[in-house]
Amino acid sequence: MAVSSIGDGRRQRQPGRRGAANRPRPTVRIESQVIHGYRRVYRIAGAGPPVLLIHGIGDSSATWRTVLPQLARRHLVIAPDLLGHGASAKPRADYSTAAYANGMRDLLGVLGIDRVTLVGHSLGGGVAMQFAYQFPERTERMVLVSSGGAGRHVSPLLRTASLPGAQAALAALRLPGARSAVNAAIWLLERFDTGLGLDAPDLRRVVEALPDATARAAFIRTLRSVVDWRGQVVTMLDRCYLVRGMPTLLIWGDRDSVLPIGHAYQAYAAMPGSRLEVFEGAGHFPFRSDPNRFVDVLEDFLASTQPSEWGVEQWRELLRAGRPAAVQHTESPRFAETLRAASERSAT
Repeated sequence: MAVSSIGDGRRQRQPGRRGAANRPRPTVRIESQVIHGYRRVYRIAGAGPPVLLIHGIGDSSATWRTVLPQLARRHLVIAPDLLGHGASAKPRADYSTAAYANGMRDLLGVLGIDRVTLVGHSLGGGVAMQFAYQFPERTERMVLVSSGGAGRHVSPLLRTASLPGAQAALAALRLPGARSAVNAAIWLLERFDTGLGLDAPDLRRVVEALPDATARAAFIRTLRSVVDWRGQVVTMLDRCYLVRGMPTLLIWGDRDSVLPIGHAYQAYAAMPGSRLEVFEGAGHFPFRSDPNRFVDVLEDFLASTQPSEWGVEQWRELLRAGRPAAVQHTESPRFAETLRAASERSAT
């Protein structure tokens, strides 16, 4: 699977980086903390500069299980189950991106971690952006993988799941014979040469992660906080200019059928100084399609950039200056319209 690279400051391989491949993989531990009365489960491994891995909707920290041990050779890696997901508690709660960002701050606080590099996939990318927006002084770098919040379009499957009655439809998946029907549908998807077919095994994994009513309710509440029948209802495009000075990497599969590759180019155009890596032939889960290459790209980015150092005055100046003219008046009329429409939505 090939990778194309776009962006400022092309990756420079650091001397001795390959030595990490010969180090034994650290043991990944599954631990938990009770925060505000709710159990938060997370995977943790390694030592060094901290990296926070944030999964997507309906998923869990298990999605990172292939890449986490490799990253932990050089870093302290934390991969939480978001509230309402995986083995974490599933209360009737606020499942917005802002609430999730607060939850990540509180978990890091309990673990004694002041600053972190964020790696967010899909919904987790939106959470990472929201965290960086709310807590820039605690964000060293940001990596957005097939991230939400960069355009209105989203898979029709997710738009349909946001409609009334979706929870009852999901409950039907637990009926006798439903698993066979799901397996048959996924088998058919895998035989079609489509992005959805590429991601079929992961779709199966997400469906199987909704074993009971509380998990299904949390999934629906999370989905409806970011998606409705028309598509995504929150955006990061209107405030992407705030990442100026913060090392930012975008990673996308060019056959993503959940959040299309066009979103990657929109986010890249709106984020000054960002870097874009396109995984050719990959779908919505590039870190699962080719985990070794994903780790290589991520480690190159971490080694070739310096953590951002945000101050209150710097943040104030960016807010006062607003979106740069080069972004506000892009030469692409289509992107200008996308940005205008995006500005009518908000992640806060």
